[in-house]
Amino acid sequence: MSFKNLFIEHELTPEVKQWIEQEIAEQEERFSTIAQQMDDLSEIREKWYQEFFDRITTAGFNEDGDMKVKIKPEDLPVKPEGRKDQVIWKYGVDSE
Repeated sequence: MSFKNLFIEHELTPEVKQWIEQEIAEQEERFSTIAQQMDDLSEIREKWYQEFFDRITTAGFNEDGDMKVKIKPEDLPVKPEGRKDQVIWKYGVDSE
């Protein structure tokens, strides 16, 4: 076995499989709640982004210790059109 191959074959008992399925269902429910809350905050988040950009272009941000660097407005990132913020989530356990 290579040190990069960390998978160990094992059998799952029916109880463990049931627990995993229940856990995945609960996590998906939590995920959908978080995703909805993020969608609800989208307008406020745009305001937060703008406030942050205003702050780093005028006052700057800490580069090292108390040394601040101002960002030029032309160096600020531009949000792609038609794309909204995403919640990234991945199963911790293979669902198969």
